[in-house]
Amino acid sequence: MLKNKTRKDIFKLNNPWKPAGDQPLAISKLVGGLSSGMKKQTLLGATGTGKTFTIANVIEKYNKPTLVIAHNKTLAAQLAQEFKLFFPDSAVHYFVSYYDYYQPEAYMPASDTYIEKDASINKEIDMLRHASTQALLTRSDVIIVASVSCIYGLGSPEEYEKVNLKLEIGQKITRMTLMKSLIKIHFERTNADLTPGTFRSIGSRVEFMPVSESIMYQVEILNDTISKITKINPISLHIIKEEENIFVFPAKHFITEDNKTKKALSNIKQELEAQLKKFKKEGKLLEAERIKRRTSYDLAMIREVGYCSGIENYSRHLSGKAEGEPPETLLSYFPKTGFLTIIDESHVTLPQLQGMYAGDASRKNTLVEYGFRLPSAKDNRPLKYEEFKERIGPVIYTSATPGEQERKESEQIVEQIIRPTGLVDPETIIKPVSEKNAYKGQIQDFIMETGKTIKKGFRVLATTLTKKMAEDLVTYLKNLPAGRQVKAEYLHSDIKTMERIKILTQFRKGEFDVLVGVNLLREGLDLPEVALIGILDADKTGFLRSETALIQTIGRAARNSEGKVILYADILTNAMDHALKETTRRRNIQLAYNKKHGIIPKTISKKIKDITEEIESEHSKVVNAELKLDFELFKKVFAKEKNNKGKNESDSIKNTMLSDEERNIVVYEKIIKLKEKEMNKAVKELDFETAAILRDEIGVLKLRLEKKL
Repeated sequence: MLKNKTRKDIFKLNNPWKPAGDQPLAISKLVGGLSSGMKKQTLLGATGTGKTFTIANVIEKYNKPTLVIAHNKTLAAQLAQEFKLFFPDSAVHYFVSYYDYYQPEAYMPASDTYIEKDASINKEIDMLRHASTQALLTRSDVIIVASVSCIYGLGSPEEYEKVNLKLEIGQKITRMTLMKSLIKIHFERTNADLTPGTFRSIGSRVEFMPVSESIMYQVEILNDTISKITKINPISLHIIKEEENIFVFPAKHFITEDNKTKKALSNIKQELEAQLKKFKKEGKLLEAERIKRRTSYDLAMIREVGYCSGIENYSRHLSGKAEGEPPETLLSYFPKTGFLTIIDESHVTLPQLQGMYAGDASRKNTLVEYGFRLPSAKDNRPLKYEEFKERIGPVIYTSATPGEQERKESEQIVEQIIRPTGLVDPETIIKPVSEKNAYKGQIQDFIMETGKTIKKGFRVLATTLTKKMAEDLVTYLKNLPAGRQVKAEYLHSDIKTMERIKILTQFRKGEFDVLVGVNLLREGLDLPEVALIGILDADKTGFLRSETALIQTIGRAARNSEGKVILYADILTNAMDHALKETTRRRNIQLAYNKKHGIIPKTISKKIKDITEEIESEHSKVVNAELKLDFELFKKVFAKEKNNKGKNESDSIKNTMLSDEERNIVVYEKIIKLKEKEMNKAVKELDFETAAILRDEIGVLKLRLEKKL
């Protein structure tokens, strides 16, 4: 390991509040359970009782690396942000699938349709994944907030760590050797501006950008010796620090040493020959030709450049594992000395963890049977649930509605019902769906209730049964007659990860008033500004209107003292009945506590902070900052021109007749012309960093003009 043995990596909780309500007892019981060797515990925490704060206190006291698993990327992002606030001096990282779009490779025999793998990789999320693994290899005060992607193959941590490149002052190395070393760990050479995982050579210097952070290293080599290592801001080119030594980790997680690669190539070739014999014996000549072409091409790519598209399908051979042996995953990067696992919203996350393997195996079996992949591709898979359990230590399940599995397996179930804020579960009302009633149908009634809530300065959530219904409702709300229109947006699984987080932040800031969703509005989302939730078609039985789903959705309004939930239903289903009884039970417990302690409920006050502001690249931040400064400067110049007399008097008269919007358009057009000249000049001078910034600034300006500012 690369850990600095002299430093003491301990969790130190930034604690502006003291545990209150049920929190002190819950913390004491959970920590006690860990100390006594309990492997599985459940924190049954009602919505708004501060489960994350309780878990943060447990992490501090247990003081071991922690894996927090959430069931979707949005919730994982929110949890990562909360833990960053609780542990500002520790390494808190976000590990989710780096695909914005992912279509897995598949074959459908019925229609003879082959679907090639198609994916759009989010470079910023890929950078965060590398930051996660590197943190686990270099320190112990680490919290990784992950989605279920943490059980998918990632590459060996031993190989990833072994081939890291150590550079230090005085080290004997030629410029060419350094570049070859970077290529060997999958860095790519470029002559343009640097991006994570790329390098370039300028004179006696080699400059590169690691995949885990947006900074640049400049290594100067004189007389085949490293004379200087400088850490630089890649945008401003300001020197951050001069380093004595640095470790450079590989640009990809799948890494194999040369001798293992040669053996892997031999094994893949042998497997190919065996599969060809099998297909020919079975009379599957088409399948034999398919697998021969695919594998031969991949072997050539691995032999020549050390990598091929879909190399993960050969992971068993490259890692030297036996057939059927589980793959290396994020869990492999955690220390063997033990770590704590938190399974957040366990009633949803556990079924996900249990279902990943079967779905993947079914798809791979078909690909292998029809000659699109070798049988070893089946070992590129997520962990089976039993394998997952073997690789983790003590677990704490957290949920407001734990499932039957958690209840059976847990050695201790700790209830946390009391909210320190005194907030009670929201008032819940049932209203008819049909139009033949005093409410004139659920949509019209929802619009009326929404108007009342918005006037009070609060926000509104609505849950529908399908994505199409969510989109249609938003369109309808936006296109109501003048004076009744509602600013609304929808949120569902088709929206990209980073965009979802931005939408939730905009919602909290009040940039729109109504957020409509299907299933993303249930577990874990912390929105204290929400005072009304409309559950449309609440009496339609199924997963989205189950007892668990209803309790979770009702809980979204439990962070506001004026919270109210309306269930639109014509009949009282069993799920509705159970949900109402449970929320009433919790409400009565809280009311009794409030009366005993003289507490007046207060809406939670929570700082609005967008995690995407931290994930956003330094490049984007500089672009936006520069544009803001330029716009203010040009506005001042424009104002001077407007007031100018003499030669420009006719222009001044013309300018005074322009509206504010027209004047802004003129300002933008002037900035674009100036920046185009500056960009062309920077290109001629080979100043690629400046040119890239100017290019992106021009793009943003033109986009704003298209949207009429």
